[in-house]
Amino acid sequence: MSLSPVNLFLSVRRAAAYAVGGLDHLLFPPYCVLCQVPICRDDDGLCASCWQELARCIGGDYCRRCGRSASPFAIVNNRCGACQDEAFAFDGIVRAGVYESALRSLILAFKFHQRTEYAKRLSRMMADALAVSGLSARIDYFVPVPLHWRRHLERGYNQARLLSGGLCRPPARISADLVRTRYTRRQWNLTESQRRTNVKNAFAVRHGHPFAGKTVCLVDDITTSGATLNECAAVLKSAGAAAVYALVAAVAHSDLR
Repeated sequence: MSLSPVNLFLSVRRAAAYAVGGLDHLLFPPYCVLCQVPICRDDDGLCASCWQELARCIGGDYCRRCGRSASPFAIVNNRCGACQDEAFAFDGIVRAGVYESALRSLILAFKFHQRTEYAKRLSRMMADALAVSGLSARIDYFVPVPLHWRRHLERGYNQARLLSGGLCRPPARISADLVRTRYTRRQWNLTESQRRTNVKNAFAVRHGHPFAGKTVCLVDDITTSGATLNECAAVLKSAGAAAVYALVAAVAHSDLR
């Protein structure tokens, strides 16, 4: 039975697609984005071992007030034992995971090595965590933690802004009306008290901002002491925000004081 011209064209196109796909796989085989071992294209960028490592980093029980890992049985008055005496300007925190192993590697590559394509994967994990938290429907604005313009020029992009782009769904919107007004030192090698001093009075809101009476979700890649999130939340609250929550890809455990 002869094929019609249309069916013949479709058959030839499918055969060509298979041939091109096979040649592409042969010439440009996919590798795991973290450990560089060969993988199949259907593996979504990671080998089985790295997927297992990533799965161990995400989820898990944690304190919704500070983000630290904590058993539900250790939560008293919505706080874990580590944050009972701590004061926070933000009303709660949602995390995708902890800053270790495969998740740490993803974030480092995304933040410091121009691997901006990882934003989609990280945003997807963060969106899942936000959905589980029950806060999604309450958010009016996603607000990426801002970079100072000098840091933005150095890096070329604001990683928090890229993450926010994968989170926002109408009617929520992204607002860039929170700005960093002072160039600050990097936080990772500072003590907890130094972190708070480093970001003190480093943020402001633009004139005509939309935050009054709204529920805001701050977005960042990592938090350790919570100093940056806390300072941003305090500024937003002073600007009239009704509630401020934080959403991060990972919480880094630290013993810094």
